Amino acid sequence: MEYDAFPKVSIIVASYNNEETIGECLKSILALDYPTDAFEVIVMDGCSMDKTIEIAKELPVKVFSLPLNCPAAYNYAQKVAANSVLGFIDSDAKVEPHWLRKLVPHLKEPQVAGVSGRIDTWNNDNPWAKSIGYELKTRYSRIGKYTSRIATMNLLLKKAVIEEAGGWDENLPSQYDTDLGFRVSAKGYKIAYEPAAVCYHYNRQTLHAYYRQQLQYGKNTLKLYFKHGGLAKGDEITDLGMNIQPLLLLAAIASFLLGIIPILRPLWYLSAVILTAMFLYFIYSASKVAAKFHDKVISRLVILYFVRSWAWYVGAVSTSFNYLSGKGRKK
Repeated sequence: MEYDAFPKVSIIVASYNNEETIGECLKSILALDYPTDAFEVIVMDGCSMDKTIEIAKELPVKVFSLPLNCPAAYNYAQKVAANSVLGFIDSDAKVEPHWLRKLVPHLKEPQVAGVSGRIDTWNNDNPWAKSIGYELKTRYSRIGKYTSRIATMNLLLKKAVIEEAGGWDENLPSQYDTDLGFRVSAKGYKIAYEPAAVCYHYNRQTLHAYYRQQLQYGKNTLKLYFKHGGLAKGDEITDLGMNIQPLLLLAAIASFLLGIIPILRPLWYLSAVILTAMFLYFIYSASKVAAKFHDKVISRLVILYFVRSWAWYVGAVSTSFNYLSGKGRKK
């Protein structure tokens, strides 16, 4: 398929209870420096209970309110979308005016399935959100010109490639983008990365909100690795070091519990060694991020690392329990 300077794009925004951000999100899309007749905006709302739908309907966008999770909403939107290029922007994100204009040239490459821009922090005034943003920017800075997968926070994809790969997996309420990226790359395609195109994400502002987000990632990451075992070795965005942290926590907890038995009491030392090693690794990682951004955020980052590891551990345990009990198995 050949692309002109302004290929027509259907931009899909999945939302659920995002009244604080949906207005600015949609306004940033509608303000794109791109021909207005060359893109449409589709809001897929999961039956929000706040003012999200009301705010969205005040703007010239198409709004669908259906009880669907995000990948199911994407599959639905894909069927009603008028254009062959699909854009995905999170409802808690906004894009700079030239975002779309900077991304579309990459789609001219036949083996490029899609393209994504850089992620910056929207709510930099909040210390936790800013720290989360530093960590995300550090991970994304490891991406080269191309990658095998990237978040749907800000992403363009060719509809035909999504269909060729089998669409979005509705059994993964999160991590569906990693799953699709794996299947797309298995078809011989790649995703381009354009850091000049900037998306601003509204990061979680409290540890509790961050824990709840990461807990869902933990639950679905294990499902993802059951499906694609090769992903467990990690990539540029989620490396092996992050993936083994829940296993280290499992080993530390198991060693401590077994150490309650008097004859196995020395296992308490092993538990202490594992936790100490993790703590030192977190300090080392946080120090590198703090030095890169010239900000004294080491203590907050170390806490975030522990919260994420614990959330992934709890999520993995929950998924494993459901699977063993039969609740998580497909019928």
